Amino acid sequence: MASTLVRAALSQPVDHTPVWFMRQAGRSLPEYRELRKGNAMLEACRTPDLVTEITLQPVRRHGVDAAIFFSDIVVPLQAAGVDVVIEPGVGPVISTPVRTRADLDRLPELDAEALSDIAESVTRIVAELGDTPLIGFAGAPFTVASYLIEGGPSRNHEKTKAMMLGDPELFSAILAKLGRMSATFIDVQLSAGARAFQLFDSWAGYLGPQDYRAAVLPHSQEVFAALSRHDVPSFHFGVQTGELLAPMSEAGSTVMGVDFRVDLAAASARVQPGQALQGNLDPAMLFAPWEVLRPRVEQIVRAGLDHPGGHVFNLGHGVLPATDPAVPGLVVEEVHRVSREVLAERRGASGAADSMDPVDPAAEAGDRR
Repeated sequence: MASTLVRAALSQPVDHTPVWFMRQAGRSLPEYRELRKGNAMLEACRTPDLVTEITLQPVRRHGVDAAIFFSDIVVPLQAAGVDVVIEPGVGPVISTPVRTRADLDRLPELDAEALSDIAESVTRIVAELGDTPLIGFAGAPFTVASYLIEGGPSRNHEKTKAMMLGDPELFSAILAKLGRMSATFIDVQLSAGARAFQLFDSWAGYLGPQDYRAAVLPHSQEVFAALSRHDVPSFHFGVQTGELLAPMSEAGSTVMGVDFRVDLAAASARVQPGQALQGNLDPAMLFAPWEVLRPRVEQIVRAGLDHPGGHVFNLGHGVLPATDPAVPGLVVEEVHRVSREVLAERRGASGAADSMDPVDPAAEAGDRR
């Protein structure tokens, strides 16, 4: 039988709500920080021994229902030959941004053979995880393009938006190439044993619905379409994307991630029929006292179970670095406890209702004769 995470992501019946956390692999864990000493981020992402251990750490500590592959959205760029570094406290910095057709022509396609270390890492992780599924991931074309065009992190994405409006053909060509890279990166992970994947469009929330639909959605759709042959659950997530949930839900994922700014009931009405939801506890809430946090967790679990599709509990963004590493495990236990109780209550109520169905008088008369 498929894992609880896979069943929930496909909107199939489960006995409890599964839970994992974005950015659970690292950042807040002391064992992660110890392991990362002396290892640059991209170096760590390309070293199977480190990737395997870092991916497994939160599964051991928190008891989550899935592991998320430890990597970074610019790894495909690096693997393709782009000069990119992740500067501590800054983020990805690209020495030669792509802003002209000539720049794009110099950007090579990503060959799966350049990702042999990624395949090795996934193979090792899957062997260690057993029945716990591994979620693969990649950055969505628009988010990766924003780094590639800006040359690094940007507060306003002005160069990216200027190109999107001023040279839509070049912008589309860049996103098309990056979409192929993302699909190749995820394909390698799925072929090596990952059982689901998430496409992160971290910066899509900086766009309005009209521009998103016209310039971004078609390229995200291409990524999901290219990976559909794997027949695995797929997640789609962006930050501050409440106004984009409807168009983003059309990209082709089985699960739509919801950030913490949107009520799950509202999100339920915006996504595609039968599409599962993921989310959406505010990461900052993990700093609150447990007597305050616990009811918030239960509220989200119940809202997720009210959704007509499946529900995967998660944060509405990544685990914050200063989070007490003991708290996510408490949340996992509470999600499992509450969801099991609610589902058992509902099954009991359903059975009681069935036993109290009115008997057809004609049938009773027939029985007496």
